[in-house]
Amino acid sequence: MKLTLIKPNIGRREHSLYVDEARMEPLQLGILAALTPPDFDVVLYDDRMETIPYDEPTDIVAITVETFTARRAYEISEEYRRRGVKVVMGGIHAVLIPEEVSEHCDSVIVGDAEPVWAEMLEDLKRGELKKRYDVVQPTCPQMNVITRRDIFEGKGYLPITLLQFSRGCSHRCSFCASSVYFKARHFCRPVEDVIREIRAQKRKLLFFVDDNIVCNREKAKELFRALIPLKIHWVSQGSIDMLADSELMSLMVKSGCLGLVIGFESLSPECISEMNKGTNKKGSADMYRSEIEQLRKWGLQTWAAFTVGHDGDTVESIRATCDFAIKNKFTFAAFNILMPYPNTPLYEKMQRENRLLYGGKWWLHEDYRFNYASIIPKNMTPDELTEISFDCRRRFNSPLSIISRALEPRTNLRTPYRFATYLIYNPLFRKEVFKKQGMKFGLKGGNDDA
Repeated sequence: MKLTLIKPNIGRREHSLYVDEARMEPLQLGILAALTPPDFDVVLYDDRMETIPYDEPTDIVAITVETFTARRAYEISEEYRRRGVKVVMGGIHAVLIPEEVSEHCDSVIVGDAEPVWAEMLEDLKRGELKKRYDVVQPTCPQMNVITRRDIFEGKGYLPITLLQFSRGCSHRCSFCASSVYFKARHFCRPVEDVIREIRAQKRKLLFFVDDNIVCNREKAKELFRALIPLKIHWVSQGSIDMLADSELMSLMVKSGCLGLVIGFESLSPECISEMNKGTNKKGSADMYRSEIEQLRKWGLQTWAAFTVGHDGDTVESIRATCDFAIKNKFTFAAFNILMPYPNTPLYEKMQRENRLLYGGKWWLHEDYRFNYASIIPKNMTPDELTEISFDCRRRFNSPLSIISRALEPRTNLRTPYRFATYLIYNPLFRKEVFKKQGMKFGLKGGNDDA
């Protein structure tokens, strides 16, 4: 039998699908390929860079669905189902709102697929595919499973290997979809499995796509100790409270960490409190001064993530956040509009206060555009929020900003390797900022003149 794996695109610019030049390996599909029995032929089609051959014979299509790709995922599913092909869907959106996803496929997997994947394929063989598979979250994810990477070959992905040490995060930030997905729990793989997976691939540059790799500090230390002999370079995501543990930080640096995505989120103590971001304590630029100095001391290149549009935000405070990011010469920074993902505390709050735009389902609405506000903020209009967030992206990624930020001596200039990484990826991300802004979701429908 044949299994076709699909990674959907977000949408289109004008009448053609957007080509993601910064695309990375779809790790979750590589794991599903590894879980698939050898009597199945497995192929991957990545909608972000290639045309999907709908008429190619296959027995089942598996589509991973994120909220931003939901509309396009449903279009792809429709094309296959019109041809009589069974479609199974999973992913984070299938946990956030399974009833909606179920309307667009023959079967939906709600949760991490590992515990039910073999069962689902056996049901398919017998012609008894269930409409829904509810997963009991494995306490030890991806046990004895090494990602199949041969399906990634020839797809033009960035030369960085994606893998996971842990899934989930024990914190409960109000806007976080992952917190809902994992019920604010954190699960770690056995360190020996991670080391085997690293040895099974060829690259020395790795991206641990963990939500918070330092959430369990003792297990993180165990991992970092095991990484030291491998002499690799790696990046991941972590919470800023990690800096309180000097042993953790020392092991992290010795293990080859180049830097981390860190959720600074806001400079406002009120906003930090409102979003329940306990790891950031009181927030504020003064509070972050010490943490930024420590990050520089450890030589870590920082991707500072900010969310904008909180009830305490103003146009002026958001502009000041961008000034702060440029002044501190972060390697990268993101200024993400606060998005109400379905069934998160933020979504429920906006719904109660009648502040959701696009009928509440912005991810399916024909008029919604990527990086546009989908809520009514308190201290500005939705259009003003859209404009100021894009202005932050444009200013932070301007040629002058890229040049000035490159000159941070303890991070971006610390070694030739780090400087080269900075010079390669900053122009690429600048290009993507402008390509993605205002992009339409899906390929079909909508007003192309909007």
